[in-house]
Amino acid sequence: MENNIKIEVVYGTLELQKIVSVTLPVETSVFEGAKQSGIERFFPEIDYDSVDMGIFGKVVRKPKEQVLKEGDRIEIYRPLLIDPKQARLNRAAKKD
Repeated sequence: MENNIKIEVVYGTLELQKIVSVTLPVETSVFEGAKQSGIERFFPEIDYDSVDMGIFGKVVRKPKEQVLKEGDRIEIYRPLLIDPKQARLNRAAKKD
């Protein structure tokens, strides 16, 4: 049985997007996988303890507990600048 898995960690801003490939031990959590990627070298604003993370577009509620699988892609999400509902209200108000 293989003792390692290969995953990707992705993060992006308007100016820069990065995908980091990482080989990790089996049973690594989403949280540890993100940290082990070292992606914060490119994006020092990442605070692993406060950012939301997901795998292939699905938010992971407990990244310190969920175990990664071979081929997973961890997505680190930026905080929203404005609530989506408020953004829609603002756009609708502009049309009037």
